[in-house]
Amino acid sequence: MSVSDPIKLGVAGLGRGFMLSLPSLRHDEHVQMIACAAPRQSSRDTFFKEFDGIGYTDVKQMCEDPNIEAVYIATPHHLHRDHAIIAATNGKHVIVEKPLAINQVDADAIIKAAEDAGIYLITGPSHSFDQPIEKARQLLNSGEFGKIRMINATNYTDFLYRPRRPEELDTEQGGGVVFSQAIHQIDVVRSLVQQEASSVFAMTGAWDPARPTEGAYACIINFVDGSFANLTYSGYAHYDSDSDLGWIGELGYRKNQRNYGKARAALAKISSKENEAVLKTNRSYGSAEVPDPAPFAEHFGPVIVSCDKADLRLTPKGVEVWGDITRSFHSTPPAPTPRSPVFKAMYDAVRSNTPPLQAGRWGADSLKICHAILKSATTKKIIKLT
Repeated sequence: MSVSDPIKLGVAGLGRGFMLSLPSLRHDEHVQMIACAAPRQSSRDTFFKEFDGIGYTDVKQMCEDPNIEAVYIATPHHLHRDHAIIAATNGKHVIVEKPLAINQVDADAIIKAAEDAGIYLITGPSHSFDQPIEKARQLLNSGEFGKIRMINATNYTDFLYRPRRPEELDTEQGGGVVFSQAIHQIDVVRSLVQQEASSVFAMTGAWDPARPTEGAYACIINFVDGSFANLTYSGYAHYDSDSDLGWIGELGYRKNQRNYGKARAALAKISSKENEAVLKTNRSYGSAEVPDPAPFAEHFGPVIVSCDKADLRLTPKGVEVWGDITRSFHSTPPAPTPRSPVFKAMYDAVRSNTPPLQAGRWGADSLKICHAILKSATTKKIIKLT
């Protein structure tokens, strides 16, 4: 295998997670899609037509394919442990969609399987890989702005009212905004601060009995160097924080403001959980159209990093620097493969033995903060992290 050859990749799950990464997978030079594992025949048929790849009915069968070098686990949260361990024990490098797992025991089991097999494990894609985050990290690492003191990250979306399967509304099965959305904000602020978190204080909101899981949270994460991050999220489909970012959505596309309220209106027409699950399936590969590459970088809501000598405001177009006397702007042009940093990280690991930042232990530590948010909200106490 040449060091310049793309990684031969198999994907487990062709649902919504895979769909969000598909624009990058179609064009990324670091990976070559050669196989998939999915229960739906229509999804496997579409995969064969587009990638000329093999479609398997189950993950174990796919992971036994000797031609596959790495597996992208894009199955539901509660299946991550089983599927990641199957891939690792078959000698495949692994990319696991966020979160790494639902609980710490499962996360540790995935990490152990990767270590025992001697394979690379990456937790992602998460928004810590976004181009504006990478640019901000470069600027902060230059030392020009002094020490990071505080980060504010805010996001208001319609997350809770998009079509969901039953387990996505059950916290015990990894549902709700903490496991699906807080993990993004946590990864973003951790990648910027580059310090260990020391404690968490949080409150959560579960305000709609028809959607019986957390739909909002606010928390403060303290880091060992004295810096802290304030995270706020609401998925209750009222205020839209993309209005603060020029109406550019999370995936880098312009938003049509006339679509306000569309998520709740569509959900109101659904008569059962089964019908809602079908609507969710209709957003999967083989059932929904995949848009062209986005004109702007992906993002996860407004983020402001406060340092000794400047505040940095991250946007889908780039990073604004508000200094002591002057302001500047550092552009982050969109890439045709917006999630390329994830697949490049795997490529560099496998081909050059370069350990990735968002590795298994990274994912486990971010998951630990998710559980600290839930525990703090329940106990009304500061949760110290070890």
